[in-house]
Amino acid sequence: MSVNREELKQLIDNIHEEDAAEVYDFIGYLNMKREREAIDQFDLDLFTGDKVLIRQVQKSQEDRINGRIYNQEQGLKYLRNTIREFESEQNL
Repeated sequence: MSVNREELKQLIDNIHEEDAAEVYDFIGYLNMKREREAIDQFDLDLFTGDKVLIRQVQKSQEDRINGRIYNQEQGLKYLRNTIREFESEQNL
């Protein structure tokens, strides 16, 4: 849809003063929406080009499918054991 900007400017010039603030806010909203879409697309392009990140996501999905995931308690237990092992190796 093509919009005649001059006609749009005339409509804005003729709008009631109490509605002008709403129009201003709406235009700001539209600009922010476009900026957010551009940032989201940039993020998507950046992440889809990161082969290491893609492989990490695939590995995570495989781990979930094969039951190789930790709940909170299991994760803490694993970390504690890993720390203990590391500390015991340091005391050799």
